[in-house]
Parts: sequence; structure tokens; C-alpha cells
Amino acid sequence: MAKWVYRFGGGSAEGSADMRNLLGGKGANLAEMSALGLPVPPGFTITTEVCTYFYANGKTYPADLKVQVEDALRQIETIVGAQFGDAKKPLLVSVRSGARVSMPGMMDTVLNLGLNDETAKGLAKQSGDERFAYDSYRRFIQMYGNVVLGAEHHSFEEILELHKSDLGLDTDTKLKAEHWKKVIEDYKAKVEEEIGKPFPQDPKEQLWGAIGAVFGSWNIQRAVTYRKLNHIPEDWGTAVSVQAMVFGNMGEDCATGVAFTRNPSTGAKEFYGEYLVNAQGEDVVAGIRTPQQVTIAGKKANNSTLPAMEEVMPTVFKQLDQVRAQLEKHYCDMQDVEFTVQQGKLYMLQTRNGKRTAAAALKIAVDLCNEGLIDEATAVARIDPASLDQLLHPTLDPKAKKEVVARGLPASPGAASGQVVFTADDAEDRAAKGADVILVRVETSPEDIHGMHAAVGILTTRGGMTSHAAVVARGMGRPCVSGAGDIRVDAGKKLMVVRGQRVAEGDIITIDGGTGEVMIGQIPTIQPSLSGDFATLMSWADKVRKLKVRTNADTPSDARTARDFGAEGIGLCRTEHMFFDGDRIVAVREMIMADTVEGRKKALAKILPMQRQDFVELFKIMRGLPVTIRLLDPPLHEFLPHSREEMAEIAKAAGVTPDAVAARTAQLRETNPMLGHRGCRLGITYPEIYEMQARAIFEAAAAVHKEIGETVDAEIMIPLVGIPKELTLMKAVVERVAAEVEKAAGFKLPYMIGTMIELPRACLLAGEIAKEAEFFSFGTNDLTQTTYGLSRDDAASFITAYERQSIIKKDPFISIDVEGVGELVQIGTERGRKVRPKLKIGICGEHGGDPASVHFCAKVGLDYVSCSPYRVPIAKLAAAQATLSGSDGRKGEG
Repeated sequence: MAKWVYRFGGGSAEGSADMRNLLGGKGANLAEMSALGLPVPPGFTITTEVCTYFYANGKTYPADLKVQVEDALRQIETIVGAQFGDAKKPLLVSVRSGARVSMPGMMDTVLNLGLNDETAKGLAKQSGDERFAYDSYRRFIQMYGNVVLGAEHHSFEEILELHKSDLGLDTDTKLKAEHWKKVIEDYKAKVEEEIGKPFPQDPKEQLWGAIGAVFGSWNIQRAVTYRKLNHIPEDWGTAVSVQAMVFGNMGEDCATGVAFTRNPSTGAKEFYGEYLVNAQGEDVVAGIRTPQQVTIAGKKANNSTLPAMEEVMPTVFKQLDQVRAQLEKHYCDMQDVEFTVQQGKLYMLQTRNGKRTAAAALKIAVDLCNEGLIDEATAVARIDPASLDQLLHPTLDPKAKKEVVARGLPASPGAASGQVVFTADDAEDRAAKGADVILVRVETSPEDIHGMHAAVGILTTRGGMTSHAAVVARGMGRPCVSGAGDIRVDAGKKLMVVRGQRVAEGDIITIDGGTGEVMIGQIPTIQPSLSGDFATLMSWADKVRKLKVRTNADTPSDARTARDFGAEGIGLCRTEHMFFDGDRIVAVREMIMADTVEGRKKALAKILPMQRQDFVELFKIMRGLPVTIRLLDPPLHEFLPHSREEMAEIAKAAGVTPDAVAARTAQLRETNPMLGHRGCRLGITYPEIYEMQARAIFEAAAAVHKEIGETVDAEIMIPLVGIPKELTLMKAVVERVAAEVEKAAGFKLPYMIGTMIELPRACLLAGEIAKEAEFFSFGTNDLTQTTYGLSRDDAASFITAYERQSIIKKDPFISIDVEGVGELVQIGTERGRKVRPKLKIGICGEHGGDPASVHFCAKVGLDYVSCSPYRVPIAKLAAAQATLSGSDGRKGEG
């Protein structure tokens, strides 16, 4: 018989931490904490394999699951000394989801399950607190009614608000038992009205309804969106953990809370968390009540007047602090814990590796290494390369004038300015049109996930440091200010009011997630300093990394930025980007207008000194590092004028009429320019263009060598080669110019000539091409376009539909298509190196900054990747992790 259920509690467990794939993160950690002897309420976990079975078999269960669940339930009854469904001493349970990786708030949970009209009376008598019993019952109806039965959440909130209004009460905690009984009757009536049948009274029916709802929540929209954003496979499924309830809402000696063993925003080694007295878990993150700080230090840091747990419950706090230390030592990582205190006794409900900002992740990894809990390799492997993007964004300029109109909690660091929007849908709509938006909400919920992702920053008027907005924003790397209570939001009118100022949708505000400040208007920013823990971890990554990382840079500014980030050369310098400056574009257009070789050379002679100076600056900045320069690639019509004024200017420079310019413009326009007269095809047709560019490169190299004594490592790249003879002809042009410049300079110039592989035919004929090419650089942007027959620009309108329907797993223009484009890269690499074993090979498309693509490049055995300057650290860390994972196929040379 297959084992579908694993038990835990009472000091032992059938599962363990290494069974995460089967038990989910929650189930595995509950089992591990139980085995460690921590005070964990007993329970059992239904495996992820049942979720897989559930979806593969029409949302039904394995035949033997029911028996295993009933046996495990009896064990809970034995340990707790209560019976499920018993009217006198009822056992109540929670039913929670638990995927392999943490998906906070994305799937459904049901608490207080097992309550009905009779067991509620028994709970009241057993606890001696009628108010507590009926508060728990109303919570259960509200949660079960929404999660399992599909009744609208706001329906229950409206009923509760109406009762509080009639009683003149402002908080839930002031309602008494008789009040809750009336609320319960209204809740049950609302459920029957909405679903057409009474609220279920049979605890076993309730249990299987909740289990089904949790499995069903794996595919609700917010969970699907979260998986997509975090690249979590759809077929992993979720486990379900059923656990005996403990109660933080039985009185003033009870509490519930969420805490982190270190500060998740900064990484500081300090206990960090929030709790509420006389409350249940959802109260802490829901923002309904203002949470209190766990520690006295946290109370002071947040300027709170509410007593800390360390003051109110010193004995329990000391226990919790000891558990904190034990969990960190055991898991060797910062933990996010949930706990409940029932009548002075501490219970641990969950531990998991805590979500953290990129800055905190770096500090925690470096500190844990320095504390001897992990080694350098583990620290490097711990950091998500993509998360470094959080550190590469601007922060507020401290010298800038700013008008702070409100302050909240610094929930997720970083600063952002943008247009105010009040709904997730509006955030997504405006962002899709290119606007930076700040999502402003009273509080966020899991349904807002798409809008939070679309926004550049998040602002809430309620909630604490562990609220939904704070946790999700930190995980996404979005700046977030939470709990800004001075702000009044009217989402219906799309308006917020702060200190008498009205801020409407579309108005610009700035938030600083590092200080909690909210400002009107756009505030200037500065680039972050990448030193300290960042520099330390990157130095550890560099120790193990084999794959080199270069940058795509066309300007001195880009080159300097990339060098600051540790780029090991330029993998792609697009020379056409140098042609668009004011003085140059006129000469370029004059060259295009010329109808003789002499006319084109005359115009090119004007461009030569300007292009030469560009290369001089780049060579000086890179100081001996390799610089790969792609000769002119785009079709000529991209440089031509559009307005009559520009045409007149070109006509004057070229000595022709404006009508002649218009005719030439029309003549050069192509039906499909991506596949037209571009790349080496231009060089074949107009070799004088490539001749001028080669001369600019070699003369710049000679000048730099003479001026600063630095040997220039120039790599000249012929683009779009698909026929070997194209490269043969263009190589001859470059070599001829090199010989002329060397003769004039009086010394040899080191250089290489290679090609950009961006056509499937070039991959297949790589062996023939390698007879002439000294290096390959795969242009994965165009190689993806020509492999798929897709235009990158046009595909954006429908590629999301393909992802949504699982036709493709990822956008192939963001992460390399391993099966198709990747196979061509591998073929090209193997065939090229068969002819020229030491052939230097890299990629220079946007994929060079994508961690998954970097891993692929390492596995195939490429020598380097090249990416945009701001993604250099991301690529370097991903390359180090590829080596550590054993997937690196070649010791590259730079």
C-alpha cells in the first residue's frame, strides 16, 4: 500500500527535512521540529503525490487515503486527549498548504476546523471562556465559508462591521460571547443564501472539504501567477498539513506571532518580529489590529508605545529566543517562524527559510560564513543571482530636497517614484503602457499579486513589517512602505489624502522603503555603492567561477559602469550606435546617398576620426581586456531621415535634391529588414564601410599603445555570416587594413577576427566557418528570432498567451530555449571546436544576463557570456553557481 500520510508530534516524526519534495516545505519542517523535540502541536501531512493524483484523476483521491487520514487523526486525538467531533472535549485542527518552496499567502488555509453548533458549546465549557469559543466559531465559518464554500469574504466583513456599528464598538476584541452568537447566526444565514445549503455541521465533511480546497488552491489565479513569477513548476503540487489547533485567543495570557531569527530587511543579527495578545495567526498579518514588537529593541526602533513581548511575557520570550538560536544552528540559515502562546505555553507552528531582501541575503550569507555555520561555497550558492538586481537600482539622493508628507514602516528597502494607482488591475494596465506606478492600498491581499509585480513600489496604510505587502515586496525586490496610518485612501474615488493634500490617480509620489518616508513628486536618485558584503561575496564567487563575464557596451559610460561591476572585457560593442550622434548622422546619411564608391569613401572619411576616438576611449577604459567590436549590422534605411527638414539637410550635404533623398529612402526600405540587406551583406556590397571601421579600430589600438603603453586586445566580429565565403571575403578586407596600419605604426597589432553566429545555417556549418573564424559569439537575440521565425518586437503581443497555455515554459527572448536555440548553440560549439579546438566562444545576446541561460552556457562549455553592465554581477554569481553545481563544462579563457 502506498504511503500517502506522514505523522508528526509527541517528540517524533515519520518525515524529515530532506523530504521537502514529498511533504512540502511546511510538512518537512514540522516533522524536523518535532524530531528536535520542539513544542509542535501534533499532526500529519498528506503528500504532494496526492495533489498530483488529485489533478490527474478528476479531483479524486487514492482509495486508501481515507484510512490513512483516519489513523493519523486518531494519533492526534491520543496525544492531545481530545476527540475530533466530540461535543464535550472537541479536537480542532488547522488545514494548511505547503509547497516545496515557500509561497506565502498564495494558497488557502483553514483554522478552527471541527467546530459546529455542538462542539462550540463543548469548547466553551472546556475552556471556561464562552467568548473565546464563539469567536473561534465565527472565525471558522468566515474562513471555511470563503475558502471552501466560495462565499464572498466581504460578505462576512460587512456583517461584522454592521454588528460593531450597531453596538458602537470599534474593534473585534470588544465583542462579547452573546454578540458573537448573533454574528454566527448571520454568518450561517449568509452562507446558506450564497451556496443554497446550510453550513456543514459534520466535522469529517468539513475536513475533506478543506483538504480539497487546499489542493484546489494550487491552481487559483494568485498561486499560478506567483509560480510563474518565481519559476515554480506547475507539476510540483502542494502537500496538506493537518495539525491540532492551539489558541492564541483564549485570553490575556495567550498570543500569536510571526518572527524572523534575523532582520529580513537588513540582515542584522537581531530577533525581529511582531505579535498580538489574545489573537489568532491571521490577525497579525491582516492589519486589522496594530501588531506589537517581539523585542524591546524592535519596539524602540519602530517608535512603538505598545509593550513588547519581551516585557509582557518574559518567560515565554526567553523560550522563544532559545528556539530561535536552536533553529538557526540546525538549519544554518535565517528562519521565519510562526508561534502561538496558549495560556502561557509556547507552541511552534512553522519554521521556514525566511524571505529576505537582496541586501539582507548578502549580509546573512557573509555573516553565517564568518560565524562558522556555512562555508564560502555555500554562501555563494545561497544567493539568488536575479535578486542582485535589487541592489543595482537607485536610492534617493540624500542631498535632494524632499517634502515628507507621511511616514510608515520601512518594509522593503529601495526607493521608487511613480504614478499613484489604487488597484492591482490599474497597476498592471498602466505599467503595460510603460508607466512607473506606485500601488497604493489600505492593505494588500494575495489577489493583488499581479499588480504588485507590475508596480515599481508599494504603499499601504495598514499592516506591519510582516504583513502580506511587506513579505511579498521583499521577495519581489520592490520598495515598500507599510502602515502609513496618516494617509486616507478612497479607492472608489481613486484618491488619497494626506495632511490635507489630495493625491489623485496618476499623480507622482516617491516612497523610500529604507526609511518609511512618503513624498509628493519625483525625488532625484543615486546609484548604490556595491561594497562591503556585496564585494565580499562577489570575491568568493570569483574564486570558483570558470565562465568569464563581459559586457555589452557601446559608450564610455557603459564601459566604465561595467568595469566597476567587474566586467572582464567587452563582448559586444555595436558600432552602429556610434553613428547616431548629431554630426555623424549627417555624414552617415551622406554616405548612404552616394551612388559611387568615391562618394561613399568621401563621406566615410568624415566619420573615421570620430569612430577612431570612440575606440580610443573604450580601449583606455578596458586597459588590455578583450574588446569585441561588431562591424556595422543594421540595414541602412534605419539611418535615413523621416522629415522633410532632415531630407533637405542631407540633400544639401550630399549635393542632391530633396526629391533624390526621398527616392533613395523609398528605394532602401525593405519588407522584412530583419532578414534583409544587413550585417556582412552590407560589407559584401559596400566593403568600404567595413574598411573604414577596421581602420578606425586598428588606428585607435596603435594610438592607445603609443600613448599609455597598453596592448589592446581587439576582436573584430563580422555579423550575420551564414555562408562561409562571406567571412572569407570580409576577413581579407580587415587583414589588409590591419597590415596597412601596422606598417604605418611600425609594430604589430594583436587582434582576432571572428563572427557572430545568429543564423541556424551558421550553426550547422560551424566547422567550415571555424576554418576562418578565430572566435564565435552567438547572438542569441537574432538566433532565437531566426530559429523560431519570430520577431522579438512583434511576439510580445502574444507570447504571454503561449506561456499561460503552457505551450512554452518561458519567453525564449528572456531565457534561452535549451531544446531549440540551445541545441543549435551546442551543435555550433561542437562543430567549430572540432576544426579549431581552441576556438574562443561566447554569447552576447540579452540571455547573457539571465541566470538560467548562464548555467546553460557553462554546461555547453562556452568561454564567456556578455550582458548589459547592470547585469554583470548577476551573470558572475550565476557562473559561480554553475561551477559549484558541477554543470560547468569547460575551463574558459577570457
